[in-house]
Amino acid sequence: MSDVIPQSVTVLGLGPMGRALAGAFLDAGVRTTVWNRTPGRERELAARGAVWAPSVAQAVAASPLTVVCVVNYDAVDSFLRRDAVAEALRGRTVVNLSADTPDRARDLANWAAGHGISYLDGAIMTQNTVIGTPAGVFLYSGPAGLYSQHRPVLDRLNGTHTHLGDEIGRAAAYDIALLDIFWTTMAGYAHALAVARAEGVTAGELAPFASGLTQILPPIFTQTAAEFDTTDFTSSGTDNPLTSAASTLSHIAHTSESHGIDATLVRAAESLTHHTITLGHGTDGFMRVAEVLGRGWKNSA
Repeated sequence: MSDVIPQSVTVLGLGPMGRALAGAFLDAGVRTTVWNRTPGRERELAARGAVWAPSVAQAVAASPLTVVCVVNYDAVDSFLRRDAVAEALRGRTVVNLSADTPDRARDLANWAAGHGISYLDGAIMTQNTVIGTPAGVFLYSGPAGLYSQHRPVLDRLNGTHTHLGDEIGRAAAYDIALLDIFWTTMAGYAHALAVARAEGVTAGELAPFASGLTQILPPIFTQTAAEFDTTDFTSSGTDNPLTSAASTLSHIAHTSESHGIDATLVRAAESLTHHTITLGHGTDGFMRVAEVLGRGWKNSA
């Protein structure tokens, strides 16, 4: 591989995030080769100095490090798991920043190992608009030595980079858990806006108070995480027991349904809370429900 130019990278996938990644590498002075399934998206990057490769095999052969960022692993498999591409990648490294499940990450890592390809899995925890700035957040998992080897190039993306361990599925596991928080929160906010409007409260009027919740959540996350890890849920239950949560959830569901607003999300949380109470945990804090969920709450006793 003596003919490979140091400090060079290939980016596969030129959607909004892929274009942001390639642009950040270019801005940092890294020789960047790009490829995309849909022709035409490379033009703006080529004007900035990127090298366009007409095929995946040619793209990955241009650099010791290939960064992949597409919609999911089905898309990754469609162009990466080809004989010509695998041969071109032999002895090189793939960092896959596409989003999918931990099991898919492990499967792709096994495929890579079988073809002599080094592999790191990763996740991007910020919007494409902040890539290349200190606000970017990147997570990685896989062999620590491999991560250290390519860290100088990855660091050119700016932002915070965290290696989570050798187990290849850990980055995807973090990604899934954090997106779980984000999207269930957004779903709850959407439901709250619908209920507020039905009661004559505009979204603009509610938003400042909703934003205030973000100030109290970080210490709650920290405290309840410690409770969950130690399975001691008594301290938070002293001030806010599950019985209180069940009552509040019932009020939300009743108000929603009185306006004809679907309360499936709230009723699900209410049902889980009541079930946890019936198991004898009514005086515990709310994170007891996470412990019950983890052991299959509908079958628990």
